[in-house]
Amino acid sequence: MTRLLIADDHPLFREALQGALANHFSDLHIRETDSLDSTLAALANDDDIDLLLLDLHMPGAGDLYGLIRIRNDYPLLPIAVISGAEDIQVIGRCMGFGALGFIPKSLPSAQIASAIASILDGDEWVPEGVAEQISDVSQEDKELAEKIADLTPQQYRVLYYVHEGLLNKQIAYELGITEATVKAHMTAIFRKLDVYNRTQAVLIAERLQLSALA
Repeated sequence: MTRLLIADDHPLFREALQGALANHFSDLHIRETDSLDSTLAALANDDDIDLLLLDLHMPGAGDLYGLIRIRNDYPLLPIAVISGAEDIQVIGRCMGFGALGFIPKSLPSAQIASAIASILDGDEWVPEGVAEQISDVSQEDKELAEKIADLTPQQYRVLYYVHEGLLNKQIAYELGITEATVKAHMTAIFRKLDVYNRTQAVLIAERLQLSALA
């Protein structure tokens, strides 16, 4: 039996993908999640997933944060990003941060199924002609990604708002927490990222092109 986990917050897409895959795979078991939190919970309770199909933009994923976090927590789990975005730089960074494939949602269902089959066979998969355009992720960026993966989702949110230029008081308001809690998160962020001030933390966020958690 092939066991897939579809992590995407669009129920119509999940339903369509399930229907498409059912026509191309026999003995298929599919689980669904719609946020980073629910995906992490599903993975914690099921260690028999053969492939995670991960949407970059579902709630909590923050684009690359979700991929980086899951890859860190589950280093042996095969992950394929399935996304409406087809930017070459995004594809390159997804592959560099541990995805085995990048599958555009715009592909016909037969091609999506073929791509998934290739990844399940252990191959990497990106759209035709893309591999030659991808730049390698630097070792420094990979090391920074490992540090980002240590952040909790709430710490990541704080880092995002720092990157956006908000003061602690404003961050507290946005997150519905106290300013003292924000300061505690900042202390933890500095320690985990091995930095000493807000500017250094912002530079890491900019370098990895991190975005907001929905």
